[in-house]
Amino acid sequence: MSGIFPQSLLVIGSGNMAGAMLRGWFARGLEPATVTVVDPSPRDLPEGVRHLTTIDSSIAAPEWLLLGIKPQMLADVAPKLASLDLSGALLVSMLAGVEITGLRKAVPGARTIARIMPNMAIGIGQSVTALYAEPLEPAEHRRLESLFAMLGTAEWLTDESQMHLVTALSGSGPAYLFRFIDALSKGAVAMGMPADQAARFALGMVRGSADLAQQSPETPAQLAERVASPGGTTRAALNVFDADDALDRLVADAMAAAARRSVELGQ
Repeated sequence: MSGIFPQSLLVIGSGNMAGAMLRGWFARGLEPATVTVVDPSPRDLPEGVRHLTTIDSSIAAPEWLLLGIKPQMLADVAPKLASLDLSGALLVSMLAGVEITGLRKAVPGARTIARIMPNMAIGIGQSVTALYAEPLEPAEHRRLESLFAMLGTAEWLTDESQMHLVTALSGSGPAYLFRFIDALSKGAVAMGMPADQAARFALGMVRGSADLAQQSPETPAQLAERVASPGGTTRAALNVFDADDALDRLVADAMAAAARRSVELGQ
């Protein structure tokens, strides 16, 4: 397993997502001594990791450079990266919306550039991560996929423009589901259930239903119809969601807003 990891990894920004990624890799055999983290206030770095608060020329040429910063920070970070030898580096970016052409312009010295879009379930090893890259050697292509498959599942995109869609679907998606769980709890509380009990019922239902959807050969739409017998309680609820395609339109509008924002961040 350890042979999959880069021999030297430079991480710029170790916030929630990049930090969770590192913790997952450390747990699976990444050697802390091979990692340099540049972050003003990193969290939970194991002993052996080299920590710097700013990028400086003492950083040796990395095999991999992981950009874990916010998209708005690229303009400030890029000039500092110019002082480093990145001629042998695979740059892996998780910057929402910033396409490879923009990354190449900002960091022209990188050997090759790849983009990833994980989600926050990476913290428990269950992220679904989208991958897209400039042409890679077959071995490096497999290696990149393997490293992110360690943290859940990883899937390649054939068209970079789909990254905006993936951002709106699986990147931002956990927040949609968390909001829906919260709305279920609030609905039960409004009808008289104690808040702590409502939260347990809502979360347990969602967890079990997600597992069922994962294991079932039927689609989620088919499963919904199995629950909703004619004239029953579930059908009464689904009639509210289905009226004028209310739920489909609401979700589509929300995803479109997220995708538009992804495009804006790249500009």
